[in-house]
Amino acid sequence: MGEDLLSLVSRGLAVAGASVLELWAAIPLGFALGFHPVWTGVLSAIGSMASAFIVVLVGGPLRNWMVKRWDRKRQSGKPGKMKAIWDRYGVAGLGLVSPLITGAPLGAVIGVSFGARAGRLLVWMCVGIVVWSVILTALVHYGVAEFL
Repeated sequence: MGEDLLSLVSRGLAVAGASVLELWAAIPLGFALGFHPVWTGVLSAIGSMASAFIVVLVGGPLRNWMVKRWDRKRQSGKPGKMKAIWDRYGVAGLGLVSPLITGAPLGAVIGVSFGARAGRLLVWMCVGIVVWSVILTALVHYGVAEFL
């Protein structure tokens, strides 16, 4: 029984850990490791949220680096996709699309670099993570079920 629990915990940490880096990778991994779709989505969301929280909490130095980087890009005349989303939809738009487009960690860095308030950024990042976790988990679950 101890081995089963250890296996379950280690597999769960693998899914959450993969989601810290990329939500897209964690969901198929959860299914491959035999998790129920609900647990796959929950573990994936937890990992992505953890990465967003970490980035926002240590965001000061990252913000300074990103501002310098963006200033160079702005001088080249090429605003990026995230800047366009930020200008049009603000923190809510960034929080909703970044988990899918850039991943939660980079989305949080972008939000911090644009000067988003930490609390508001985290709320919208978490909403976006939950939304995309549900959508991607359902797509993988029903897509895989079609082929079985």
